[in-house]
Amino acid sequence: MTIKAYGAHAGDQPLQPLDITRRAPGAHDVQIEIVYCGICHSDIHQVRAEWAGTLFPCVPGHEIVGRVAAVGAHVSNHKAGDLVGVGCIVDSCQHCADCDDGLENYCDHMVGTYNGPTQDAPGHTLGGYSQQIVVHERYVLRIRHAEAQLAAVAPLLCAGITTYSPLRHWKIGPGHKVGVVGIGGLGHMGIKLAHAMGAHVVAFTTSESKRKAALALGANEVVVSRNADEMAVHAKSFDFILNTVAVAHDLDPFFALLKRDGTMTLVGAPATPHSSPDVFGLIMKRRSLAGSMIGGIPETQEMLDFCAEHGIVADIEMIRADQINDAYERMLKGDVKYRFVMDIATMNA
Repeated sequence: MTIKAYGAHAGDQPLQPLDITRRAPGAHDVQIEIVYCGICHSDIHQVRAEWAGTLFPCVPGHEIVGRVAAVGAHVSNHKAGDLVGVGCIVDSCQHCADCDDGLENYCDHMVGTYNGPTQDAPGHTLGGYSQQIVVHERYVLRIRHAEAQLAAVAPLLCAGITTYSPLRHWKIGPGHKVGVVGIGGLGHMGIKLAHAMGAHVVAFTTSESKRKAALALGANEVVVSRNADEMAVHAKSFDFILNTVAVAHDLDPFFALLKRDGTMTLVGAPATPHSSPDVFGLIMKRRSLAGSMIGGIPETQEMLDFCAEHGIVADIEMIRADQINDAYERMLKGDVKYRFVMDIATMNA
């Protein structure tokens, strides 16, 4: 089936309307009419070939929500009309230790929602800036939020799970002091989720102007990280710091804020590496530097259910499909609170 999409033919070209094809649903496939797709910073890195190995034409988008249009003969968990989502994963080997543990995100053969290998034309996956997608049932998530919230649910499929997974893995809850570095698409979700888990949340920003907004998101305190005095107040006091910043920066000031045995986990993916941290900042208090990448399918479903139960959605700004290039430039300037979401219906305009 031929459908409309937005993508690019080269890293130095703007996104433009494309016609792409989707396979007919197989026995275990779910065909989804996409209603909204969130715009992730990763989309920019990939479509502009800032990350190695971009395959063109590239159609980004891995924060997908929509409605089931059809299911294969052997699909039992989804039916036509269901509200569903698709995140960053559309396939994996399904039999390694990671897949068996429901951690498909760490499978060596994980297939991303775009730029991953597939037998479908053109030989690599094409993402959610499109009218429709066909996905194996294993990688399709149920959405229990009210339909009126659907657009604001879309960013949960990447920004939500990217921040939820490390908070759950490091068992964040009441009695923990948690820092969230950066108040953007990822950071604003990290604040909401850590707050809902019962932690004392401190938001870190380089901008004094974001203080009021961070408090409104659920932060108990806000620290301007460029203010040495404000940083010093929190020395050696954090159990956990979630660093969401997607540009290279100095990590050492944040290590000084961790307690003995505290952990800072990186989830932002910058185009260039961070400078190497000072080893003494780690060894003197047995601190840890860790990383975390999205989450497996079971945990992503758990996150969606948690968010539905606690009334959590992303703060979004809706855009038309033809506004995508302007949205990218605004994202790079930090000019969005806090996630753009594309209204796929506007591709028909």
